[in-house]
Amino acid sequence: MRKQFSANTAMTLAALGIVYGDIGTSPLYALKESFRASTIAPTETNVLGFVSLIVWSLLLIVTLKYVLFILRADNNGEGGVVVLMQQAMQHLKGKPVWIVMMMGLTGTALFYGDAMITPAVSVLSAAEGLTVISESFRSYVMPIALIILFGLFLIQKKGTHKIGTLFGPIMLIWFSAIALIGLYQIVQAPKIILAFSPFYAINFAINHGWDGFIGLGCVVLAVTGAEALYADMGHFGRKPIQTAWIKIVLPSLIINYLGQGALILHNPNAINNPFFLSAPHWLLIPLIILATFATIIASQAVIAGAYSLTRQAIQLGFAPRMNIIHTNNEEVGQIYLPLVNWLLLVAVTLVVLAFHDSEHLASAYGIAVTGTMVITSCLFCVVMIKNWRWPIPLALLLTSVFLCFDLVFFSSNLLKLIHGGWFPVMVALIVVTLFSTWRRGQAQLLQAQQNQEFSLDNFVENLNDYPPQIVSGNAVFMVSDPFSIPRALLHNLKHNKVLHSYNVLLSVKTKEIPYVADNDRIAMKQIGPRFTRVIANYGFQETANITHILKLMAEQGIKLDTMDTSFFLSHDSIVVAAKTKHGNMGRLRARLFKWLYKNSASAGNYYHIPANRVVELGAQVVI
Repeated sequence: MRKQFSANTAMTLAALGIVYGDIGTSPLYALKESFRASTIAPTETNVLGFVSLIVWSLLLIVTLKYVLFILRADNNGEGGVVVLMQQAMQHLKGKPVWIVMMMGLTGTALFYGDAMITPAVSVLSAAEGLTVISESFRSYVMPIALIILFGLFLIQKKGTHKIGTLFGPIMLIWFSAIALIGLYQIVQAPKIILAFSPFYAINFAINHGWDGFIGLGCVVLAVTGAEALYADMGHFGRKPIQTAWIKIVLPSLIINYLGQGALILHNPNAINNPFFLSAPHWLLIPLIILATFATIIASQAVIAGAYSLTRQAIQLGFAPRMNIIHTNNEEVGQIYLPLVNWLLLVAVTLVVLAFHDSEHLASAYGIAVTGTMVITSCLFCVVMIKNWRWPIPLALLLTSVFLCFDLVFFSSNLLKLIHGGWFPVMVALIVVTLFSTWRRGQAQLLQAQQNQEFSLDNFVENLNDYPPQIVSGNAVFMVSDPFSIPRALLHNLKHNKVLHSYNVLLSVKTKEIPYVADNDRIAMKQIGPRFTRVIANYGFQETANITHILKLMAEQGIKLDTMDTSFFLSHDSIVVAAKTKHGNMGRLRARLFKWLYKNSASAGNYYHIPANRVVELGAQVVI
């Protein structure tokens, strides 16, 4: 019992550190930007209104929607918009599948815009605490933020497990500190407790019209980390995330926001930076240091999420292969993608240089998150109806409740479009274009490659009747379709006119589940005296490894000595057709696919095949 308690406590602390990094640092900027963006005077009624809106947003959007409902829509414990998309597509046919897929891709793409803005706005907000000590420090804010961000991305190759043990305790100290600071201010202006009444939120929204609508675009900054609760569920489980939220995060956030509101009630000038001004002057430097650590953790969480999301996209066929490095032999979820890491660093640096401070970044922040929230609600509705078999009226009623908040926040954030909100939208459009182009291009490439006159079984029988020159050794031919003839095999016979004494036709398949048990990993079938078909199944949260596959094959009776085995891979040269054929994706997108295909990581590197055992063969393919 004691061991179980300790394990649950450790997992709750881990969830506290990773999952709640983003939403846990929202007090740094949410209330401040709400007043700043709307230009509403910090009168008593307005302060109570803004704080009430934030409190009820935390209760209704995060607690009700995500913690109590959305977290239930898991796939073997995994969550996230990609997982939700996969579940929604399972029981659909025809055009709805395409619509759901595009919704899922859009939600995924919006996350990348969020991943570029979150580190920038979080770290800048923490560094801006120095200006509370002295305005002369303002010129140092951007250089300090850039140094911190560069260091953060630099250490990613070490793996999150190296610093992960510190996340929970630091965030526990952080939430305790912000709760105590908030309580300190509430005692001085207890009237702020009235903000718990939804009357002030409703009254504020009704009476302030356009200005209040603009303010809602920044109120949503208080709940921008809500999607992380669902996306990171596979790392910690539903129970630890719910426990950490209900017992620690939610009370601390509400108390701190009430404290900031209490400060503004008796000192309206504090709206310039109510978070840091809430603390006693002697506590400012320790609080700035703690806030910096908290924002680093928030950034770390979203960076790790970008890695996981990219791997899911690769495994599901929406993105080209990239080099994936596993930083922990025991935790399959801890990975490092060098290309994604450095692209994010460049993007985050450009964001900081372009927007300068958190005030301008707040204008760009929100569209990506609220757009994903809307998509999540719609996909969840499909899951409730098709997967869970809920009554349609009940599912639509619950979805309508969610969309009432999501659409209001999303539409209010659309007002930011010309003031920086265009950035995450632009990023999302680029990512959706890349994803859809790769998916369509791969389908066309496979179709062009499968134009064969006879089946694999007939081909093997023909080789038995008219055997070519047989050479010693083993050959493994990687093939996407396990029932088609590997192109590398055809090229080898055509040009080298030889066949190895034993041949394995290996296909790696991605299942619509996060993980596949080793018992179900390998399926083998003998299709001739010299040929065996092997299908290796992996989940979309896993990365195939040839060493692991060979080990499992050996357990089932087929032992291949790596140093006596050649791995034949097909890598064709793509030629864009002079005239676009009906059904093709157009010359521009075809050229984009050609560029992506040319620059994708080779199958040898992706599957960790020894470089000195790889033979690549290919031909020209017209698309």
